[in-house]
Amino acid sequence: MPIPFIMPKMDMDQESVTIIEWLKKEGDHIEKGEPVIVVETDKITSEIEAPATGKLAGLLYHENEIAPVTKVVAYVLKEGETDADLPSDDQSEEQIEEPSVASQESASSSTLDEAKQELNVVSEEPEEITPRVETPATPLARRIAKEESVNLNLIKGTGPRNRVQAEDVKAYISQTDKTPAPIGRMDLAGQTIDISIMRQRIAERLTSSYQTTPHIYQTVEVDMSHLEANRKLMNEMAVKEGLPKISLTAYLVRIVAWCLKHHPYLNSSLEENKITFWKEINIGIATALENGLIVPVLHNADQMMVNELNKRIKYLAQRAHDGELTLQEIQGGTFTISNMGMYGIHSFTSIINPPQSAILSVGAIKRRPVVVDDEDSINVRPIMMLTLAADHRIVDGVVAANFLAELVEKLENPEILSI
Repeated sequence: MPIPFIMPKMDMDQESVTIIEWLKKEGDHIEKGEPVIVVETDKITSEIEAPATGKLAGLLYHENEIAPVTKVVAYVLKEGETDADLPSDDQSEEQIEEPSVASQESASSSTLDEAKQELNVVSEEPEEITPRVETPATPLARRIAKEESVNLNLIKGTGPRNRVQAEDVKAYISQTDKTPAPIGRMDLAGQTIDISIMRQRIAERLTSSYQTTPHIYQTVEVDMSHLEANRKLMNEMAVKEGLPKISLTAYLVRIVAWCLKHHPYLNSSLEENKITFWKEINIGIATALENGLIVPVLHNADQMMVNELNKRIKYLAQRAHDGELTLQEIQGGTFTISNMGMYGIHSFTSIINPPQSAILSVGAIKRRPVVVDDEDSINVRPIMMLTLAADHRIVDGVVAANFLAELVEKLENPEILSI
């Protein structure tokens, strides 16, 4: 019996995915565990692996089509089986559902039982090793290469095991005078393009958040003199030790995480008229991509020192741009930071990422004259603007103000904390 190739469910509320690319053609030999399909969800692009070894057959969904999760999208023919053994059209329309953990013990469907038995048999059989000849590449690298009509075989990969990264493709395109436009800068005048699944989901979530969540906004100024001096000293030490320089975002995460421990309403969610105060402090970092926005999450951020946070932030940012983030790396956020200082934005407001209760918008550091009260003088200081958006159903104005006051105090006096 042909083995059903079932599209896995990668998120609790996920109903479908968009098939970006079949890495194997119908009739090709596939090995269990090797990537066969590149799919796009509302959050990530991911590779789906073959459930068994055999010949790929009976494709039910094709590139640029939407495929339902937990349903059959193709079949794997074992040795000796042919297309004649594939289910009929009527049987294909019934679509075998992937069982949940709870239903695996009680599933009574004969078709499902047979499918599971076949999967078990195949997993126990020794598999024939067939060398792969295609160039290993990340999903985003494949996508860019396909859009730009670039042959991946001509590109030398810089990733693990010589895997081609998105940056490798961009570098190759740049060398051939086909440099892609920066994010947001494209010649699209007079054109109409389809909105991506990610962009649709962003629009739906943020529209819902803005319409159903009463936002309150509070803005404060921070004198970054001491933090800049502290960061300069640590970066001098990092350079001597051959370590990467510490970003401002790493400092922000470290101090925000400390403050959240003392202001639990900013690390909570409203669900069914109940407020849940999260034990973990998981801070998401809003990251711009070419086709949308994604928020990698620093889990247990309060338990990491600034150097560790710095490494983790850089690691997640690279995986985000390479399209390699896993669901675990983007789920479970309890608070979000959106930093647009690197774009020169002085001050801005953000929409809360549900079901979180707040998001912090970080502007650029600008040097300007300020009155120094304790010195009774005017000095030029590096000033940064922070704007907190909070869910007014959970967070009152004074609660938000107290959080910001402590955040400003710790940013202006980072030596208070063990950074």
